Amino acid sequence: MRGFCVVASLMSFTCLSGFVAAQQGNGPRAGMDAPVLSDYKAVAEWPMEALGDKGFPCGPWNYWQVPSVTVEADGNILVLHRGDFPILEYEPNGKFIGPWGNIRFSEGKVMEGVMFVPPENRRPGMSRYQAVYGPPGCSNCGAHSIRTDPRGNIWVIDATGDVIYKLNPRGQILMTLGRKGKPGDGPDTFYLPTDVAFAPNGDFYVSDGYGNARVVKFSPDGKYLLQFGKRGNGPGEFQLPHNVVVDAQGRVYVTDHDNQRVEVFDADDKYLTEWDHTGGVSALVISKDQKIWLGGTERDLDGKIIGRLPGEGSTGSHGAAIAENGDVYLGLLSGKVEKFVKQ
Repeated sequence: MRGFCVVASLMSFTCLSGFVAAQQGNGPRAGMDAPVLSDYKAVAEWPMEALGDKGFPCGPWNYWQVPSVTVEADGNILVLHRGDFPILEYEPNGKFIGPWGNIRFSEGKVMEGVMFVPPENRRPGMSRYQAVYGPPGCSNCGAHSIRTDPRGNIWVIDATGDVIYKLNPRGQILMTLGRKGKPGDGPDTFYLPTDVAFAPNGDFYVSDGYGNARVVKFSPDGKYLLQFGKRGNGPGEFQLPHNVVVDAQGRVYVTDHDNQRVEVFDADDKYLTEWDHTGGVSALVISKDQKIWLGGTERDLDGKIIGRLPGEGSTGSHGAAIAENGDVYLGLLSGKVEKFVKQ
């Protein structure tokens, strides 16, 4: 069995708070000096409060961390969180529809902060991250990312399960990549993967980030094509490839979380350039008008900052999604979803 640390002791609290701080960015608040995007407005409470048996609101949703969020082809919103019923569906206005699908994620947890592998104990190329498994876990801590592909299928990443699932819009599994509970670095195995992105020709990319330090490319039917990246700080290297998106020209953008940068590769998967000093931001999403959102900061395809969403919390998102009308949804490990409406 596999698990997490419970906030029941000083060490456990340090572990959890260290994890949240690392994911939300402990370094420079990159983009916070950018102009606020005046055409966006924060929604005060999203989603709508749940109703009690008397029909009255019962307060905000009790999520257990929200690592990711996605917009379905029909416009509804899927919120991925790490408690029971890990995928919840809402209407865009925040009205609750119900649990979505029946995926159960691993109870294993990626450890950070004080629980890093000590430098003196790391072999060359070894990740500083480790996973912990067993009774001290939470029910769905492996939940890491959720994405919608151009055909409307839903993809979810079970990081500590070492697997990626492709599901149809009804929540039925169409494809499983990786071997559950069997980490590796081969063409059919992953080691704590983090995200998935879709190329214009139907190929897709998996960032295999906490245990390995690579991006793996597959054909539309799941056939292994190639991989690139290794652990390091140089061009084309990663310390933690955390999120990935692909633009309309097939260029691949990868957040190298620990190096606080975004690396860009061409359609032939060759290193092009990088955006430095992005802070410890994880969330990465691309809009239909080909703008890159790095957390709550909007950039053009050259990395130039256009502006930022209102409020300071928008820089700390772990996952993000853009609706067809431009509305932005951010998933935070503090257990919240933030929505910003485009005016």
